[in-house]
Amino acid sequence: MKKHLFLASFFALTLSGCNATKNADLASKKGATQITKEAQQASTIMEKRWKLVELEGQHVIMTSDQQTEAHFVLHTAGNKVTGNGGCNTINGTYSLSEGNRIRFSKMAVTMMYCQNMEMEGQFLKVFEIADNYSLHGDTLTLNVGRRASLAVFHAVYLH
Repeated sequence: MKKHLFLASFFALTLSGCNATKNADLASKKGATQITKEAQQASTIMEKRWKLVELEGQHVIMTSDQQTEAHFVLHTAGNKVTGNGGCNTINGTYSLSEGNRIRFSKMAVTMMYCQNMEMEGQFLKVFEIADNYSLHGDTLTLNVGRRASLAVFHAVYLH
């Protein structure tokens, strides 16, 4: 009798252990899928040239005195950000975290003087205060909190 009770207990424990392992595996896969989706979305914003098209709700048009279009690139190597405000070159670092969070730091800017520096100053301010982003196709929006977008960018593909 004791032998049968022992075998029944052992069999029940074995089944429940297998079920627990199966549930843990499913939870692990679900977590990995979530991480993979976030990593995939984050990777879609990196290594692209993001051209500024809207700043504080105003459409941005390149003027004749600008050296280049205002833009930035998030590089995967070293989490570096590079770009140009239209006159001055920008460099720094960025970090991405869960929930489409983004932070820019150690931003440095060359100090050339150009006409119409106001737009460039507003553009550079975006890197100081942006804390999240949204991505819809080839349109990237940098935001702060839940308020309206700070800046809108379109992806530029170089062939």
